Amino acid sequence: MIATITTQGIMDVGKRSSLSATMLAEWAPKGTPKQRQYLHAVLVAEYESRQETRRSRLLEAAKLPALKSLTGFDYTNIKFPPDYGRGPLEDLDFIAHKHNLILYGDVGTGKTHMATALVAQACNQGIPARFFTTSALVMMLRRAKEQDHLDKELANLAKNQILVIDELGYLPIDTEGARLLFQVIADSYEKRSLIITTNLEFSRWGTVFGDDNMAAAVIDRLIHHGRLLQFRGQSHRVKNALMK
Repeated sequence: MIATITTQGIMDVGKRSSLSATMLAEWAPKGTPKQRQYLHAVLVAEYESRQETRRSRLLEAAKLPALKSLTGFDYTNIKFPPDYGRGPLEDLDFIAHKHNLILYGDVGTGKTHMATALVAQACNQGIPARFFTTSALVMMLRRAKEQDHLDKELANLAKNQILVIDELGYLPIDTEGARLLFQVIADSYEKRSLIITTNLEFSRWGTVFGDDNMAAAVIDRLIHHGRLLQFRGQSHRVKNALMK
């Protein structure tokens, strides 16, 4: 039995495919039920094709170090805040609210995996995102400043709804680099979500920024609309290493 495709159904799909309402209103009623079913299927296929192209483009633009997923992710050693958990995290509700995530814990406990998987999931849902290690972000900003196009680079970052700053505190940052990093974090406040991965507790962030006051200002902006996830346990890489 052929499913009934209404004129309105064709118009709804067509609008999502960027076809004009005028053209759809004119032609959709002229078809037989079978022709409308065919047209509807064509428009659905076009829409899904465009969505897949957009997802692929966003994943490429995100510059992920590897493609990761939260499927099968081990949450056993992760401590969530009392008012937050796995469900809302995987639903990406923090992005809609422009909230931040601080992923804190020892090396190899899954922080970067989670950050990467969340970005991949966002891209698959059509949400623009970008992944950086702290050192790569600082290097890019310093180069942009030297070449006198820092404003343009900051504007490009602002097009994303989520930014990952990975490995904060793993490598030292000079004064200029710290100020540039602070600018990105300050510009993102209440405008987009940040995911910070770090192995340093907040009390040691002054060593990263070279200034306790700047570190305090950064922390203040991050935690105002942010949540701390604590990663514990042995390094996954050490646990699964070939060399024992």
